[in-house]
Amino acid sequence: MPRKGRMSPEEKFAMLLARANTGTKQKPSHIESEMQRSCKQWFDLQYPKLSRLLFAVPNGGARNSREAAIMKAEGVTAGVADMILLIPRHGYGCLCIEFKTKDGHQSESQKLWQADVEANGNKYVVVRSIDEFVKEVKNYFAE
Repeated sequence: MPRKGRMSPEEKFAMLLARANTGTKQKPSHIESEMQRSCKQWFDLQYPKLSRLLFAVPNGGARNSREAAIMKAEGVTAGVADMILLIPRHGYGCLCIEFKTKDGHQSESQKLWQADVEANGNKYVVVRSIDEFVKEVKNYFAE
């Protein structure tokens, strides 16, 4: 039983799910970030032994030019999906997940990266809600 004032992981996920699926007026990046965090939390609750194999790719965010140059030299690549599930299933090497708002569109670099990923035997999906994420993950494991 959770301590007074503390939410259980299930209660916290339900709250995040409700907040992420509302029509609140937030900047798209914040909506995508909230959705991604909620999806990761759902995944961790559903598949705790696989938790470390679903990870975010920290490609976005503001950086100064020096940091950007260092990160580029280290291999940061434009267009990489937001999250990668590094588990092979049914002929796919991994599942790459891009989060977009209802009206969001992939950039050209994201489309090029998707084409490369798919041409090399991986699955790539764009999800626009927590429900879509849940469906895609369950389908990936069930295929």
